Parts: sequence; structure tokens; C-alpha cells
Amino acid sequence: MKKLLFLIPLFLISPIAYGEMTIQNDQKYVDSDGLLHIVGEIENNTLTPLNQIKISAILLDRNGTEIKSVVGETVSNVVMPEMKGAFDILIKNVRSENISDYKLNLDYSLADPKNQVIEISSTTLTKDTQNNTVITGILENKGTSTANMIRVVATLYDRDGNVLTVSELYTKPDFLRAGDSSNFIIPFHEKYQSINAVDYSITAESDEYVIVPEFPLGTGLLLIVSVSSYILFSKNPEKVTNLISNMGKTKKLFIQK
Repeated sequence: MKKLLFLIPLFLISPIAYGEMTIQNDQKYVDSDGLLHIVGEIENNTLTPLNQIKISAILLDRNGTEIKSVVGETVSNVVMPEMKGAFDILIKNVRSENISDYKLNLDYSLADPKNQVIEISSTTLTKDTQNNTVITGILENKGTSTANMIRVVATLYDRDGNVLTVSELYTKPDFLRAGDSSNFIIPFHEKYQSINAVDYSITAESDEYVIVPEFPLGTGLLLIVSVSSYILFSKNPEKVTNLISNMGKTKKLFIQK
């Protein structure tokens, strides 16, 4: 389906913060309980971190008539520059067979940057004969202070690079001291979505930090490009730090599928 993209000049807020936010790799599916989901990713192509991200979905019937409007959020609280944030909008009290199409609207605010000192390593995706999928890995805090309330987010992709499903967890214990490491296991509850996964990405954040992600070797070009962009940014954090100053005004982006 055709997408119409309207770019937002962020210099309306700050003359040096220019870029765009895009919604991509989105699709809808019905879960095992018969509930409709719209999943996808927000890509931050601005020079500043973003938060308070809201994605509203306008559901349309085959005649293009609006049936319902719902609002969701990205799973991560903050989406750093040149990074993506996954979303999963759960839609209740609507018969999925009546939904022919949808439109997505995006609201967001500019946020203060977080240091990137926690690393993800040794990630592995495993599937068993019962169609259960899990991702395991290791977190390491290379900062100078304790990271609190660490949330790990995993996104699965199909062969076309579209988001299949998203899963998250808060680590236990919910803190990681400086210099320490911790194992994590993320299960995926949507079996019939996760069984088709060929690629995945993992990001995480704490109250203090965001995390430099690890992508598995040999995955698709989509993930290779994503991690390359993130590493490039992580080596130049001053580009963001010097840009943030009293920027909290919300801007909007509209995408039509």
C-alpha cells in the first residue's frame, strides 16, 4: 500500500535540530485470542532523543470509513537519534474481519539524552518443537553508577523486514551496578508470529542509560544498517548533548497507508 510521508522541520523548535520521524515495517495481525494488533517501528532521523511517543491508529473498513481510533506507544520510553523504537497497538472490541486498512498518526516530544554505557552481548534466538521462541543474552554496565529499572525490548522481523511481534521484560533484580553483568531471557508469547522470524533486534534502557544493542551476525541488511548507524552515533554523543536545551514542544507527523 502506498505511503504518503510529510516531513517535519524541527528547526521550528531549534534552528539546529532538523530531521524527521518515520513509521515503517508496520503491519496488522490477529493473535491467538482473536485480538487485532498493529505492530511496527518508529525511526528517529532527527539529531535529538525523543520521548512521549504516541501512535494513533485510525481503523478503516473496505469503503474507507473510519470504524475506530486507538492510541498506542513505543515500548521504549526514549528513542535515540538514528535508532528505532518498536510499537505494538492492541485493539479490542473490534471484529478484525471488518478492518480493511488503517492510518497512523504520530506525536512525540524532544527529550534529554541518556549516556550509552550499557552493552548487550552474546544474544541467541532459540525455537523449540512447540513453536516457543526465546532470546537470551548478557547485559553489562560499563558506566560509573548503578543502572535502575532496566527494560529489554526484542523485535522480531519476517523475510520482508516487517515487524512480526515485540516482547519486553524488566530484568530481575531491577538494577545493575557499575562493572557488573547480568543474563536475560525474553520469551515471545505470540507463537504463530514468532515462528516466522528470520531476524531480530534488541535494545534496552534504564532510568539513567540507554544501551548499545547487539545484532546477531549473519542477519539481514536491515539490521546491519541499523547497528552501523547506532555505533556511529555512540562514538559522537556530543552531537546530541550540545543540542538539547529546553525543547519540549510536541510535533506531529502523518503517514497514510
